[in-house]
Amino acid sequence: MAQGPPPPPPPPPPPTNGDRTQKTSDIIGTLRPTKLFKLSKPDTYVTSLDFDDEGQLLIAACSDDSLQLYSARDGAHQKTLLSQKYGCHLARFSHHSQTVIYASTKGEDAIRYLSTHDNSYIRYFRGHSSPVTDLAPSPKDDTFLSCSADNTVRLWNLKSQYAQARLNLATPYLAAYDPSATVIAIASASTSSILLYDIRNFDKPPFATFDMLPYDPPMASGGKSIPEWTKLEFSNDGKSLLVTTNHSQGHLLLDAFNGELKAQLPRPYQPTWGILRSAPSAAPSKTPLGQGDTSFSADGRYVIGGSGADRDLVVWDTQGRISKEGEKKVIRPMCSLPCDRGKGAVVLWNHRFNMMATADTEVIMWLPDEHVGMKPL
Repeated sequence: MAQGPPPPPPPPPPPTNGDRTQKTSDIIGTLRPTKLFKLSKPDTYVTSLDFDDEGQLLIAACSDDSLQLYSARDGAHQKTLLSQKYGCHLARFSHHSQTVIYASTKGEDAIRYLSTHDNSYIRYFRGHSSPVTDLAPSPKDDTFLSCSADNTVRLWNLKSQYAQARLNLATPYLAAYDPSATVIAIASASTSSILLYDIRNFDKPPFATFDMLPYDPPMASGGKSIPEWTKLEFSNDGKSLLVTTNHSQGHLLLDAFNGELKAQLPRPYQPTWGILRSAPSAAPSKTPLGQGDTSFSADGRYVIGGSGADRDLVVWDTQGRISKEGEKKVIRPMCSLPCDRGKGAVVLWNHRFNMMATADTEVIMWLPDEHVGMKPL
């Protein structure tokens, strides 16, 4: 009896979308754009990005008053959530992947707690009288911080519409939790300082104050001299604190324990204002909002950020060579990550998988490409 043809081989396994078992140092120079998602209109901008705790979902807040939800695992757009009455910015996942908080951009300055499952509001957090400039969820529980142009920082719990505590500070536009969720850093632009608080003694004075004036010369802004800081972030090991800036001298890498400058991270090119986003301390302008164009890698060793002048990203190795340039300690970028479409105006690393997302007028997902090598500058 004749035998039929052999059965076909099994299909290849699906892509892993950034194998989490690979060392970051092995793949950091091979990240390349793999998925690009266009927005509804060419003049719509993404103003913030956030991954959920599991690294499976990505949410983008957009200037057309919409939230765009993507599957980072499948590389697919899932749904559009409209917030046309209130606007939206600084969308952040809670520890539940089907809920987010975000800041209103029109009508009022409330923070909204939204179910992405059915696009219904769970709660409103009212109290700020000026635009919210940063939202920082706790990495450990359901509390979060909000900073506002009304010169207050408020501590909230998702379970209550009322703030648990409030700090009155001068221009406290940015905030970040350390990985242990016991220390918070608050950046005060007008005083060129970063204040560290013990979250258990939120109503007490800061236990440390870092003076940034020697490291970051102020920039003229609305007739005043205020540093243009766009993001504050602790590394995952808690040892470093990154201050992302719009300054031509680049970003500031600090020792998180004593505030000393480890090094400046300059962009390879003079920043172009058509690429950079407006800092919270800047005077009102037509420049779109943002949340900073840098991000730590999951291991805390690398900083990925915009080049300042083109679509490529660059990578700084914080354990790399520190050079003395006059009185400055500088770490130059180790390589570039080429991109032929879209700008890296907003940059975010996925801390669960070896992948990242960038955005401007599109959303781009990046994955390692084993067929390319590192591109030196």
